[in-house]
Amino acid sequence: MRRDRFLARFGVFAECLLTGVWTAAAALPLVTLPAALAAGAGHLRRSIEGEATGARSFAADVRAALRGGGWAAGLAWWAVLALVLADLALVRALPVPGGRAAGALAILAALWATVTLLRAATAWRPGASWRALLAAGWRRSARDPAGSLLVVCGLAVVAASAWFSAPLALPALGLLTAGTLAAERRTGAALADA
Repeated sequence: MRRDRFLARFGVFAECLLTGVWTAAAALPLVTLPAALAAGAGHLRRSIEGEATGARSFAADVRAALRGGGWAAGLAWWAVLALVLADLALVRALPVPGGRAAGALAILAALWATVTLLRAATAWRPGASWRALLAAGWRRSARDPAGSLLVVCGLAVVAASAWFSAPLALPALGLLTAGTLAAERRTGAALADA
């Protein structure tokens, strides 16, 4: 009994690592990151629920998410990050009163945008509107600070893995996706109880 439970849990961990590698490969064009994250979350969701899943269903989800506007969500997220980097460069170049506070707020805004994107991608289903998903992800990020902090901790795991050894960031993306999926399920359970 214990051995079966261990093997089942190890199987979920292995799926997370595989999902991270697939997500990184699908996100190489950069604007495809939301679609890759959505496909990764779908793969993990199906795997946990015991449904058949694999590389074909992952690729089909990436294509469906891109057709549904995933590329636009990725473009918008990269634009937000570019604005934050420009703000930080401006704060460093021009020593103005309150510059550090503005820089800190810009970093918090980038984190919030990233958490929103991750939560929206995790909630994606074929045929869903990315605009509606991002709006709902924005609200969930604000209403569920503990879940958002869980996602930020997942981002920290990816960053620490990349700092330690760059190739480790690839499978860590799967752990980030699993953590975001757990935050979303936790939020759904909390809303159902309320």
